[in-house]
Amino acid sequence: MGSVLMSDARPVATLWRLALNDACLSCTVYRHDDSFELRLESSTAVILTEHFDLQPRMLARTEALRASLRRRGWREMSD
Repeated sequence: MGSVLMSDARPVATLWRLALNDACLSCTVYRHDDSFELRLESSTAVILTEHFDLQPRMLARTEALRASLRRRGWREMSD
């Protein structure tokens, strides 16, 4: 399944946002018709997209990615 065009998808939830120096990353779930897509995004680009199911395994993968980035110095962004 290919990625969905930005204009066709609607953000549903931001799972987490991290910052390192002046860089920011967000892990956001988008909805397109009857499917979900997970995107790892910077302020200027989409870095990663993949099909997303609301299953514990997928949520665990996003948390593992977040933990890995935090070990490398990324910090939670305050709203």
